[in-house]
Amino acid sequence: MSELNATTLVFGFIWYIAFLFSTTCHEASHALVAKLGGDATADRAGQVTSDPVPLIRRQPWGMVVIPLVSFLFFGWVIGWASAPYNPEWQARHPRRGGLMALAGPAANFALMGIAAILIRVGLGSGWLGSSPDGRPGMLDIILIAFFRLNLLLGIFNLFPVPPLDGSTGVMVFMDDSTARRYMNWLRTTPYRSLGLLVALLAFRYFYAPVEKFATNLLLYTRF
Repeated sequence: MSELNATTLVFGFIWYIAFLFSTTCHEASHALVAKLGGDATADRAGQVTSDPVPLIRRQPWGMVVIPLVSFLFFGWVIGWASAPYNPEWQARHPRRGGLMALAGPAANFALMGIAAILIRVGLGSGWLGSSPDGRPGMLDIILIAFFRLNLLLGIFNLFPVPPLDGSTGVMVFMDDSTARRYMNWLRTTPYRSLGLLVALLAFRYFYAPVEKFATNLLLYTRF
């Protein structure tokens, strides 16, 4: 279990709020793009919103219990959520389904970009990173949390394995006939349950250099 003190609790609270907001925006983007594409299932469930309550009601374990437990025992926040959709709509319009899948990671990259812009502006103007004792200020911590968390969520969800968004997002590059055959394969393959395990194992080795590259490029490179 991670050592609990006032500083750790503040860090945990900030990261949890960042997780809650970022995950809500991720799922709201899925829901909005599905609605625009003709499937209002998630919209009727109240998920085209920045309010996390509908998601918490739908998946309290992934949105509240597991994130808090993972922080208390491991010192970091992890969780999950999902937006409902109509599989028949996706079967009729597989490329729209692919766009719906990619909308979630796109929302995370947008939040990451906003955080990166604010960090660069803050460092350039001196209202970030200027604490006399050398410690990061509250705003520094908040913006870094949003930058790092959304980078992680965006990249992880793009892995092309079920149940992650990348597994159906690739359908935007297929014609309808190929996409339907691919969807049928995804739903029937006996290896579907191994997708998340494969993603987690690969992510351990893949993410660190990607995060380093993105951080250097977006936060510190002079354009």
